[in-house]
Amino acid sequence: MAQHQHLTGTVSESQLGQRLDQALAELFPDYSRQRIKAWILDGLVRVNGRVTAVPKEKMLGGEYVEIQAFIEEAPRWKAQAISLNIVYEDDHSLVINKPRDLVVHPGAGNADGTVLNALLHYFPPIVDVPRAGIVHRMDKDTTGLMVVAKTVPAQTRLVESLQAREITREYEAVAIGAMIAGGTVEQPIARHATKRTHMAVHPMGKPAVTHYRIMEHFRAHTRLRLRLETGRTHQIRVHMAHINHPLVGDPLYGVRPRPPKGASDAFNEVLRS
Repeated sequence: MAQHQHLTGTVSESQLGQRLDQALAELFPDYSRQRIKAWILDGLVRVNGRVTAVPKEKMLGGEYVEIQAFIEEAPRWKAQAISLNIVYEDDHSLVINKPRDLVVHPGAGNADGTVLNALLHYFPPIVDVPRAGIVHRMDKDTTGLMVVAKTVPAQTRLVESLQAREITREYEAVAIGAMIAGGTVEQPIARHATKRTHMAVHPMGKPAVTHYRIMEHFRAHTRLRLRLETGRTHQIRVHMAHINHPLVGDPLYGVRPRPPKGASDAFNEVLRS
């Protein structure tokens, strides 16, 4: 059954020149750009009180937008006894250290066995919080701290803080190549046109900004500290590959190492793992 939801927001001055669907995707990150575009085409979006059905309409900044959305109820995910490494907890939130290879949210190819399923088992009341309290995503192959809200008010405040960039997310990674200096990659990211498991830099993608600075130099690699302004799927991996410094061990966007001539079977197996 579809539920009616009234979404409102104000386009920021920094979004001057953006398409309407792009601006709304930033304002309402819980919904995909394709879904937002469909709402626009269906006449469910108002800009300053005026109905518009043009996704590519340019924004000036400061527009008040409303969406009369109809959203299918989310499926009821099952609780599963999956171990969580909890490093902090209070009455309103908890912080977990997500391991590599653990998916955050159920989806195509991962119907269960995720962080969300584990949270439902660990703290059953979290079922009443949207997305079981998850306020930001993390790639399956990434390990690090995730903040989870235990109540609806806490989730609302955490999401607002992320959108206002009051909360920063930093990561460490080792990139291929001897980099000279830090910098910023500001390139939009979208689903790859032909490789559906890949993302790619694309002019029609969602805005994405990654800052990086050098922590340590090696002969042919560089250890980096990276800070995200946005949270797109595979963002760090895509951006670093885009500037020709893919991450070490990245199976999607990196370069697989070639074993030296005459290497043993055991050595080759290590490189494949």
